[in-house]
Amino acid sequence: MNYNLRIMNLKKTQVTQVALSLFFVLFSLFSQAQVTSSIDSTSIKIGEQITYKIEVEADSTDLVIFPEGQTFMPLEMIESYKIDTTKQDTKFQLIKKYGLTQFDSGAYTIPRQKILIGDKTLFTDSLRVTVNPIQVDTTKQGMYDIKPLIAVEKPVSNWWKTALIVLGVLAIIAFLLYWFIWRKKPLTEDEKIAMLPPYDKAKAALKQLDDSSFLQNEELKEYYSELTFIIRRYLDEKVYDRALESTTDELITRLNLLKEGNQIDISKNDIQKLEVILRRADLVKFAKSAPDVALAELDRQTIDQEIDHVKEALPEPTEEEKLLDEKYKEEQERKQKRKKVVITVAICVFLAIATFIGFGVKYGFTYVKDTIIGHESKELLEGHWITSDYGVPPITISTPKVLKRTEIPILEETQQNTKTIGFNYGTMLDMFSVTVVTSVFEQVQQPQGQKQQQAPKIDLSMVADNVIKGMEQKGISDIFVKQDKFTTPNGAEGLKTHGTMSVPILQTENYMAANYTILHFTSQNVLQQIIITWPQNDTYADDMVDRIINSVELQPEKPETEE
Repeated sequence: MNYNLRIMNLKKTQVTQVALSLFFVLFSLFSQAQVTSSIDSTSIKIGEQITYKIEVEADSTDLVIFPEGQTFMPLEMIESYKIDTTKQDTKFQLIKKYGLTQFDSGAYTIPRQKILIGDKTLFTDSLRVTVNPIQVDTTKQGMYDIKPLIAVEKPVSNWWKTALIVLGVLAIIAFLLYWFIWRKKPLTEDEKIAMLPPYDKAKAALKQLDDSSFLQNEELKEYYSELTFIIRRYLDEKVYDRALESTTDELITRLNLLKEGNQIDISKNDIQKLEVILRRADLVKFAKSAPDVALAELDRQTIDQEIDHVKEALPEPTEEEKLLDEKYKEEQERKQKRKKVVITVAICVFLAIATFIGFGVKYGFTYVKDTIIGHESKELLEGHWITSDYGVPPITISTPKVLKRTEIPILEETQQNTKTIGFNYGTMLDMFSVTVVTSVFEQVQQPQGQKQQQAPKIDLSMVADNVIKGMEQKGISDIFVKQDKFTTPNGAEGLKTHGTMSVPILQTENYMAANYTILHFTSQNVLQQIIITWPQNDTYADDMVDRIINSVELQPEKPETEE
């Protein structure tokens, strides 16, 4: 009897202990942290802001981390306010507010938000918001057509400075060519005399000799040298074409033969007078003879008369001879002009080659060649780049051309609850392309009382594989795949898939070797992709891709710390 009583007392004691333990556990749970959420309005207009509030009650020793970033999709967070903290006995009351909005009408559900309190994870309730379109009273407000697109002028670059320098250099070269080659230079007295007919030329040369100071200075050697040159040149041009290089004996002998052959009607007396003057000149030049000045002046008059006599003795040129002479002059002018053209072209070619070599040595011959001929990638690299935000949440990226919005196919396994926005320049089959895609996986709204279904966890490697399969479906082959971790300059971490491939050239059976880089980022229910393709062995395209990748910025997923 006593034994049974002891067993019954022991069982009562155990039940009491279990009950007390459950009570203390439940009390501990309810006495620690509590999380509530609310919004100031459940119905707003398009673009109107609502305030989403999270209230947390926790111990003073607990570390509380609130959600940050675009975790309220499909609503967009436009502002995150500071935490309001109040103390109640040994507990803290923390209030965190967010400014949310939506620019499309419809019924939306703000998903449950994750709150970290110490080593515990708590969730808020999901809330439903209705976004109403703006009602327009067409009886008071007129309806107008959509305004056409307005072309935006590109910022002015410094190309005009380069153009001015090039034009200045070309102007200087053109001026030098004109001044030294094409310009009709003022003729000197000797040049003017050389252009006269032989007779007039001889007369002008005699007058020029009269104006000289040879006789005043008794420079008889120079005087007779010039005097005999005048008569010899006239005879060379009109009578005997070797008169200038012949000796006195050879010249006189030739004149006598021409007279005897009736080729020139000149008297014996004129030939003798010429012989006397030529021999006297030889004595002055070579034997240092010194006749007086009066005799030199007399010889000058004799030469003047003999020039007249020779002219009279010469037969009049026939019309055929005159025509041949005109043709000869025209041919000489053409030769002179052709010579100037050849010299000008040679100088221009030399300057062009010298300029090309100079810039080639400094900047590289390939760069200079591409600058002169033109290169598509080089023009993109050195053009005006655009830095802009694409998608929601936004991806900030710099590109040589603005990215245009485009339709992006949705993955079959996620298309039921996915909103995808895409922007691109070019396509994978072009020489160069950039594509930015943002996909938001919406939560499926469950009936009240059931647990809300979370967005599927995104496997970046699987997404990259799907992109590669899509490339293969477009005819791209020989795809080499390499994957690395990637971190943007502002600290967002993602997956980098890159390698080489062969892209089919349109309307041909040939392929072009190309490179590709795919950047993938994810945070909770958001997938962000950047796809870049460019040809191989293109240094300008390589520089463009480096610049694009280094410009990528997005909101990184980071832990929140609040005091």
